[in-house]
Amino acid sequence: MESEAIIEKTVDYVKETLRKQEGSHDWFHIERVWKNAIQLGKAEQADMLVVQLAALLHDIADHKFHGGDETVGPRMAEEWLAGLGVDEEVVRHVSQIIADLSFKGAHVQTVMKTKEGMVVQDADRLDAIGAIGIARAFAYGGYKGQPLYDPAIQPTLHASFAEYKQAQSTSVNHFYEKLLLLKDRMNTETGRKLAEERHVFMERFLEELQQECGVSFIQPKSEGSGLV
Repeated sequence: MESEAIIEKTVDYVKETLRKQEGSHDWFHIERVWKNAIQLGKAEQADMLVVQLAALLHDIADHKFHGGDETVGPRMAEEWLAGLGVDEEVVRHVSQIIADLSFKGAHVQTVMKTKEGMVVQDADRLDAIGAIGIARAFAYGGYKGQPLYDPAIQPTLHASFAEYKQAQSTSVNHFYEKLLLLKDRMNTETGRKLAEERHVFMERFLEELQQECGVSFIQPKSEGSGLV
């Protein structure tokens, strides 16, 4: 099967699979990450078949909606691509990117092993920051029934993925626990440039939100060095 046909069939598969998914991880999130990945992948001269398939399938079964199971997404991607007759090396590459992609806590290393993985991770992280990142943070917080903010719940820079997954927090804390950290963790030159403006927008938003709420959000201590 030609690459274009594989992409088209995968788009249809993802749209149908995520048809009833909540708004922060729905098809439109996938579509934005896909577009980001195409832009970054071309700039980085990456393998565009791998980049596009990994971007399209990266949230086909997010662990947050599958009881914390990190293996479901890579497995579903493998099964889908194998069923299309995609080259085994491409299937393994895409599956590994999906397995390694997600943010796993402030003090957890998430180093991507290939250029294509770096591109897709940056593409996904760009959709977690800026105006769309703000919208997604509060959409998911509402879905989970989290408080908007609560001065009694302080943000935490989690030491493990298990701690990060199990933490009970607030939507505002999510900015300090993850979103504001992403700018400095971009892998590609293009990703870093695009992240700068989105990061500044989030900082301005939080300043305005504090003024309107009449509170000062507690920020965690500096991350220190050596974190990725």
